[in-house]
Amino acid sequence: MKKLGEYRKLLEVDKNVTLKELKTIYRNTMKDTHPDKFINDEAGKLEAEEKSKSVIEAYHFLVSINPETQEKYKEEYTETITTSNIQDFYLEKAILTVQHLNGNIYEYLGVPRNTYIKMVNADSPSRFARRHIYGSFVYRKAGEAMEA
Repeated sequence: MKKLGEYRKLLEVDKNVTLKELKTIYRNTMKDTHPDKFINDEAGKLEAEEKSKSVIEAYHFLVSINPETQEKYKEEYTETITTSNIQDFYLEKAILTVQHLNGNIYEYLGVPRNTYIKMVNADSPSRFARRHIYGSFVYRKAGEAMEA
């Protein structure tokens, strides 16, 4: 959740920001920090490149957890968590990554280590997740698994 706070602070938004507002803030921030503004200033250009990367990462992350985005993909998410069992999962820096048998991958933010350990030791990680993970943590779609 630390990353979430840093991203909101970077773009100076709160948790109630709409996608439209977020897009406007992102564009205005990028105009101010775009590396092309620093033609004869190499140090400024490098700093702007780093800031731009951070702004882009923050924007994409905040869009992915925005309620409007989640509403758009709610049907797919609901189908995944109710009909597809968990293929694999791991915890890294309080982010639980869950890959389902249907290939969808979701990240759950702020999952405590003790909850993860309980999930590891559960008879059915899928059942455990339905009871203790889904609906309890902020989530975002992290991608789809590549087929071999």
